[in-house]
Amino acid sequence: MSDCFILLSAGKSKRFKSKFNKQFITFKNKPLFEHSLKTALDSKLFKKIIIVTNKKIKKFNHKKIEIIKGGTERYNSAKNALDYLKNKKIKNVFIHDAARPNLSIKLLKKLKNELKNNNAVVPYIKSENSVKYKTKFKINNLNRDKVLLTQTPQCFDFKELFNLYRTNREKITDEASLYLINNKKIKFILGDKKNIKITTIDDFNYLKLENYYGIGFDVHRLIKNKKLFLGGVEIPYHSGLKGHSDGDVILHAIIDGLLGAMRKSDIGTLFPSNSNKFKNIRSKNMLTPVLKLLNDNNFSINNIDINLICENPKVYKIRNKIIKSLSTLLSINKNLINLKGKTVEKLGIIGKEQAIACEVICSLSK
Repeated sequence: MSDCFILLSAGKSKRFKSKFNKQFITFKNKPLFEHSLKTALDSKLFKKIIIVTNKKIKKFNHKKIEIIKGGTERYNSAKNALDYLKNKKIKNVFIHDAARPNLSIKLLKKLKNELKNNNAVVPYIKSENSVKYKTKFKINNLNRDKVLLTQTPQCFDFKELFNLYRTNREKITDEASLYLINNKKIKFILGDKKNIKITTIDDFNYLKLENYYGIGFDVHRLIKNKKLFLGGVEIPYHSGLKGHSDGDVILHAIIDGLLGAMRKSDIGTLFPSNSNKFKNIRSKNMLTPVLKLLNDNNFSINNIDINLICENPKVYKIRNKIIKSLSTLLSINKNLINLKGKTVEKLGIIGKEQAIACEVICSLSK
């Protein structure tokens, strides 16, 4: 018997007031729902993860993840997931709203521990505001110390929850409601204030981010009979860039900018030029461990601004090709990348078309 994480991503986002469903809005370089998905995977608590959605999304190359179709309402989607799991030997289910991207592994472990002695565990936070309750005839005061603002994931013994859903005929807003109307016991535990739900666009303002900046610079000589690589793509030209690697000044400058923003030294430390291991390495392969550092340290890219300094090739002719390549390599939207061409008015080694330089500013959030 194993535990399953159910990620509900089929909502219509009626209150979000956007042409996009909120769970698929890009936040920190990926769709909102993928943040909770990553947390569930990183926790290593689940043998199976079910994404419930009505939108066609990419297939994830991970044996734990399965995608199923959602329903018209939240409770329909949850029931679809439970029906799908009924023959899968599941002990407990953790049902989570995709609109809560700040889910923490600490909270998941806390919930898991409470399930050892309880069939239903639901996290909540206390109200920091005075609370009123409106009836037809008047407005009443409520004791805010007795008000529980429930969160997800809500966690249950699979069999018990499945049977409650099977006989339910009421429209419910969460699984805790289903337990309460059936007089079933729930263990309420203190949740996490950071585990906020995105309901309107303004709610993104509460997801506080720390911003960091890094500067990258690189320059290489041009030599005959070598391929020219810029931004990870081969550019037709009579010369290439001399270097221990393929000499891609754009990627080298980006790598240094990213490392600088993360305070992780520089490209030469990671890839020393006196090491045969990196002789003739493609610069896009040098980017891979840097992006792993980025993800492992919970950084995301806000934007990258690039100055390519050369007389030729002309940047306006290759700009779109390079930006498309960088977007793919960095897994970020093309709109977050800007590439400008700068000349040096025929001055110096660059002006004589004997070298190409690049400078970059990278902005990251954590």
